[in-house]
Amino acid sequence: MPIRFADIAVATPSRESLAEAYAALNALLDRGDAAGRAEALSGWDRLRRDYDSWSALVHLRFAQDTTSTEAKSAREYADALSPVATEHEVALKRRLLADPDRAGLEALAGAHALRLWESDITTFDPAIAADLEEEARLGARYTELLAAARSEIGGESVNLSGLAPFAESPDRAMRHQAEALRWDFFARHGEELDGLYDSLVRLRHGMARKLGYADYTPLGYRRLRRVDYDAADVARYRDQVAEHVVPLVARLLEARRQENGWDRLRFWDEALVDPAGNPKPVGNHDVLVARAREMFDRMDPRLGNFYRMMLEGGFLDLRNRPGKAGGGFCTSFPTHGVPFIFANFNGTHHDIGVFTHEMGHAFQNWESRDQPGLDYLWPTMEAAEIHSMGLEFLTHPQMGLLVGEDAAERFRRMHLITSLAFLPYGVCVDHFQHEVYANPEATPAERHAIWQRLEQRYMPWTDYGDLGYPAKGGRWQAKQHIYNSPFYYIDYTLALCCALQFWVRSRQDAKAALADYVALCGRGGSMPFQGLLASAGLVSPFAPGALAGVVREAEAVLAG
Repeated sequence: MPIRFADIAVATPSRESLAEAYAALNALLDRGDAAGRAEALSGWDRLRRDYDSWSALVHLRFAQDTTSTEAKSAREYADALSPVATEHEVALKRRLLADPDRAGLEALAGAHALRLWESDITTFDPAIAADLEEEARLGARYTELLAAARSEIGGESVNLSGLAPFAESPDRAMRHQAEALRWDFFARHGEELDGLYDSLVRLRHGMARKLGYADYTPLGYRRLRRVDYDAADVARYRDQVAEHVVPLVARLLEARRQENGWDRLRFWDEALVDPAGNPKPVGNHDVLVARAREMFDRMDPRLGNFYRMMLEGGFLDLRNRPGKAGGGFCTSFPTHGVPFIFANFNGTHHDIGVFTHEMGHAFQNWESRDQPGLDYLWPTMEAAEIHSMGLEFLTHPQMGLLVGEDAAERFRRMHLITSLAFLPYGVCVDHFQHEVYANPEATPAERHAIWQRLEQRYMPWTDYGDLGYPAKGGRWQAKQHIYNSPFYYIDYTLALCCALQFWVRSRQDAKAALADYVALCGRGGSMPFQGLLASAGLVSPFAPGALAGVVREAEAVLAG
């Protein structure tokens, strides 16, 4: 019988149950024979799947209703238990890695899994357990604060996600009003937001020092399991964006200014990409969900069957509503091999973007569900974002179903332009974090100044007009990844470089590009980032000129 979300239930673990389970695993290893080690690894995989499924369910329910005292209490319990589970996990990884029979261990777990474990054991010590719990608490406070925002506009009361349709209205005054309301919220809460981030930065720096690092950056990279590139590689990639993409985006924005007859391009003008109005979904939530079924059926039977299972099983939560956390994400329940998509539809083209994006994550997780161990179900995040951003582009030929045939080409053009324009912003977010963690004693005012300086390098066209809060360097506070997922954001830009390569391929042979994409999804996390790229014939973003080719193709298409 098909699995349903309502049927997913995982027992709540405790300190005692975890201690007992890990004691049993260690007892198997104490036997000192190959059979005991194999049984221990198999039992450990089941234990981790149970724990991860329970944790995913708890955090999903909190995101679905941040006002629920029950959901908040459960999340706080999970956040407190997480360092305990991590301590057990790291201790077992250390023991396994100390096994002199390396070849035997690799045969059971995989060579790449061992490399990941070697990174993992450098990211935790019991000395930072309380710090990790506090980090989760501070991050949750940021999520709650933004989820509670309300604004009155156009006769409606909306949250931050609900401002989006007004922020890209063809009416310039309406766009300005939406941005003024957004940044008024951040101005009113600026002191608390500065305080939260200051606490997070100092906390993370302290954890890094306790673990023997000079600062948080190398620890942050290891927490993201980056095993085949480093901060120097990322810095060179940011330089490529500055060299190849920033000038193109500047030209596109200047052309838009002239086309609309604006005296100056203001910040609130950037979201209006199409002079005729950004194409929108053909209908509401129900229409979009129904049209998507036909879209995925047309693309590939595997995609179509997977989407139908997600829809009929209740694994989609796409409606925006009061108290729901902002943004979108994909989570999964490895006990059952099924993912879940969370989003906030608001009636704009972002609904299509976030939906196809998270469907890419979900499809990858589904395709790789039979990988041999938990470590291989998801790749590291920069590789995972290739699946999400790749599907955004691979759905281009079917876009008439979602926006109407008359608007399909306008949507494709808008998506390409917004993707290119995202790259400078994405690397600015990353560069900002590198400077922040290199200077953990900086004051909030100094951090705002860092953002202003970097914004001039990567987005020199930005003109905030009378929007005082972002003008003084506060724009970064709206990006939840900076608070809750340090150093993650560059992953979107690295993946976009690869997704654009899939876009170029699909323009030449759509069927072959999709086949390559599905095969990459099935490999899950069985290789490191650059190994997965090589397996799919993709050029690494760190290779010289990696962006030059896709930029040339994009420029040619947009000029046509």
